[in-house]
Amino acid sequence: MMCKLAFRNVKRMAKDYIVYFMTMAVVTALMFSFHTLLFSKDVQNLFQMDAMMSVMTGLATAFIVPIIAWLINYMVRFILEKRSREFGIYLLVGVKKKEIARLYFTENLLLGAGAFLVGMGLGLLFQQILLSIFYSMVQLDYKLHLEWNRNCILMTAACYLCCYLLALFRSQKKFRKMNIHDLMDSQRQNEEIKETHEKAKRWFLPLSVLFLVVFGVFLFCFKAWDTGVVIAFLIGLVLTIYLFYTGIAAWIACYVRKKGAAIYCGDALFLLRQFSSKIRTLRFTMGTLTALFTLAILGSSVAFMFNHFQNEVLVSKFPFDVQVYSSNVKDEFQQEITLLKQETAIKEIFTYKVYENETNQVNAYLYTHLKEFGSEYRNADGTPDWKKISKNEELAYCNYDTYMGLSDYNRLRTMIGLSEVQLKEDQYAIHIKDRVLNQTGDFSGRIKIQGTDGTLSFAGYHTEGFSQNGHNGGDYIIIVPDAVLAQMHPYYAELVADIKGEAPADLEKRLDDLEKDPDKISVQGHAMTEALGNSCSGSDTIVTYTAKNLVRDNLIPEVKYMLSSLMFPLFYIGLVFLCVALTVLSVQQLSDSVKYKFRYRVLFQLGYSRREIRRMILKQLAGYYLCPACVSLAISGLVCVYTGGKFDFYTGVRAAPATYFLISSVLFFGIYLVYFIITYIGFCRNVEEWG
Repeated sequence: MMCKLAFRNVKRMAKDYIVYFMTMAVVTALMFSFHTLLFSKDVQNLFQMDAMMSVMTGLATAFIVPIIAWLINYMVRFILEKRSREFGIYLLVGVKKKEIARLYFTENLLLGAGAFLVGMGLGLLFQQILLSIFYSMVQLDYKLHLEWNRNCILMTAACYLCCYLLALFRSQKKFRKMNIHDLMDSQRQNEEIKETHEKAKRWFLPLSVLFLVVFGVFLFCFKAWDTGVVIAFLIGLVLTIYLFYTGIAAWIACYVRKKGAAIYCGDALFLLRQFSSKIRTLRFTMGTLTALFTLAILGSSVAFMFNHFQNEVLVSKFPFDVQVYSSNVKDEFQQEITLLKQETAIKEIFTYKVYENETNQVNAYLYTHLKEFGSEYRNADGTPDWKKISKNEELAYCNYDTYMGLSDYNRLRTMIGLSEVQLKEDQYAIHIKDRVLNQTGDFSGRIKIQGTDGTLSFAGYHTEGFSQNGHNGGDYIIIVPDAVLAQMHPYYAELVADIKGEAPADLEKRLDDLEKDPDKISVQGHAMTEALGNSCSGSDTIVTYTAKNLVRDNLIPEVKYMLSSLMFPLFYIGLVFLCVALTVLSVQQLSDSVKYKFRYRVLFQLGYSRREIRRMILKQLAGYYLCPACVSLAISGLVCVYTGGKFDFYTGVRAAPATYFLISSVLFFGIYLVYFIITYIGFCRNVEEWG
């Protein structure tokens, strides 16, 4: 009999809490599909840094499991409270507490097992979608095939089962304290509304809004951010999120007591009272949901930042098919050329030298004016600190300014499809990263370059992608007429190659292996590197890639893999947080629809049509749904716009700082709308059951 009762109750629960069942199935599918990236042998064999994806996905799971456990625990307690009168009747007819506890335990396990099985089936679809997107992002072909990795299944099941069992065992304490009176009276107690000190509490609302304004002003105007300031604002944001709901509930209560003019407009009084009572009883839950929404939007926004970076900047950062650096200016790259001819079809190959004239003008200016370095290389009076600059601890720039001859420069421009540059014999130009030039502005008046017949005049800047992370200079290179090179010294040697088709997958690794060849190692070359300091990396931050050997077809997928290791877990966390929060919102409303049925039936009897009642339900749900959404959008919007601006500034990406937030908001409201529609349809169906 108890088994039949358990199955009947599970069917009813699956119907009444369809949103919860659906979310647990989706969460299972997401966990299974992302764990595939963690355990897939094919993914692990793609790149040398395969551990990064595993580590980041593992960390994401560590963040997600407590949230899932919180959801399950919340739902187990919530359903238990909603069924308290039913369990009280069981006790009245003589059913023992242990049997009721066993029944409830079995029902939840069956519900969870059903969601898990549906989720695993859905996970196979998610797995193929996720792997297709992943392989496409790293520019590799993917053939659809199912991956049934035992460790992946076991880890998903273990995380899911642990969350469920933990929540169910905690509910055992509730059963031990059960008595008939408390069970029969529990729902009535939940409906009690205690309004005390409302006039004082209502000030929490303007104070919360004021704090957000102050937070925004400080975020964009205050420069001296340190650990103490950050912690203070984080604590303030947490308090603001939770106190906001206390304030808005108290403000509505006071407004109704004062009989404000708006309460007599249509159904405003009914809706305000409904909203106020719900917020008051669930203010902690609403605050937690707002925090989850905020984290979800922030996570997806950061993921979109890195996605935009890899689509826009990577190709321009590495414009040449193959590029090889050598600190030995006498290096003729014989082994590299031989290897390239064996492994690729070469269209064009070119070797050249970068020069120096023992001056340090541009380096000093950049060290003292770029925000990346702050005031580290400046004296108190603003002049360059030559002692620190000469130590070259950052390795952003070489020890001396870097120069290139005009003929070599035009040859390189032609190889990557750029037009040639014309210079007179008494002129020079600077090829510099667009990001750097945007910071410094025109600084040609601060430097003087000597030519064969006196000081050269400045002929302009060029900012196209030119491999300026240690190869064609770091951030910049000065272009001079070939005749001027006669009075300079070769600094280091470079090789570039243009090849037909795609490079072999292991070409960059094989070029790196040449450095281990005893015949390639030059004591003179290493001594020169140490003496001249002719290696650099540029001032890029956030995303950097520096290597002696660059093979574009190898390194771009590798860098995209590294970025995907950050983007995919961020999307993973954001989606789960969003689904969990929306589930709580929806279940709360759907479960309360039975209680609201009486209220709406009274309105129906008073003359309200079904259409008018549905409009009221729409307004009620919209207010309940939009409140946490608007607060989370306000907080995440400030942080996203600030972070997006900094990201664009330091990476050189050209996009409006608000772009990432807007894209995340569209995704956010797309999922939000799905849950809202499901809740609205279910709510109307439950309310209109009066006939």
